[in-house]
Amino acid sequence: MRQQTFQVEGMSCQHCVISIESALKEIGAAGRVNLASNTVEVSYEENQVSIEVIKEAIEEQGYDVV
Repeated sequence: MRQQTFQVEGMSCQHCVISIESALKEIGAAGRVNLASNTVEVSYEENQVSIEVIKEAIEEQGYDVV
């Protein structure tokens, strides 16, 4: 299992956390949002989910991966 931390802009509340973590779960990844540092730590299997798909899942929720 691989872990990657993404810098994400636009997160501000618990709804943001739920939205992102749910979107990641739907694609087969596990995410942990840290609002204080504006980061999302994602655990995923490289042979099942790509970084591009992870970024798209976050961005589709209305947030910017930088």
